[in-house]
Amino acid sequence: MPDSSLAGKKIAVLVEAQYIPAEIRCYQERFASYGAEVHLMSYLWGQPKQTFVSEVEVANRTPETLEVSIDFTKVKVDDYAAVIMAANYTSVRLRWNEAAATSANAADAARRAPAVYFFRAAMRNRRVVKGMPCHALWILTPSTDYLAGRRVTCNPVVLADVLNAGAFYVPAPAGTPWFQHVVVDNDLITNMSAVHELDGKIVPSGTERLVDAIRDRIVALAAESESPAPAAPS
Repeated sequence: MPDSSLAGKKIAVLVEAQYIPAEIRCYQERFASYGAEVHLMSYLWGQPKQTFVSEVEVANRTPETLEVSIDFTKVKVDDYAAVIMAANYTSVRLRWNEAAATSANAADAARRAPAVYFFRAAMRNRRVVKGMPCHALWILTPSTDYLAGRRVTCNPVVLADVLNAGAFYVPAPAGTPWFQHVVVDNDLITNMSAVHELDGKIVPSGTERLVDAIRDRIVALAAESESPAPAAPS
């Protein structure tokens, strides 16, 4: 029987250059199998669309392209059941801010990058599930008030920044492969890697587990909202 547990739900995935094709396809296909609609979006710099090139550093792998026509500054984050920052260096590129930073306003300028602002809005709504694989938490480190006290995992490259933002690092349990490790802290779901290489092929098992954790959390939040309020004391 088809799984339509996310029927009518919309999922936002923020992308940029150096994205991982297998990860993006997994979001599109796996969320669709649960009945959800995936919207790929980015910062379009006032253009109707942008074409992004996938990661180019890996030898013997032909880069792919991805055309995006939704600007995340033009949507309402509260319209989405979940928002995901794609893995790899997407979060690094989307932290770019046009405003010049000075010694007096550097911290504020970092927080005002459009994608940082978008995820700050998402973090304010606990009913919007946030998916943050691999390097993605970099987009939240300029806003330490949103990471402080949260249980997370991440790529080791960003670990120092995440710890400095006040988060608690949760290592993979013994016996759990690092690429399958997922940490769920209410509406914030993180993992160490979106994909890994197996027998020369890129396998998105980390993304699959992230998607399923996001699905489970969306379903749980929906059930909570439909539960009757407790009776008032007599």
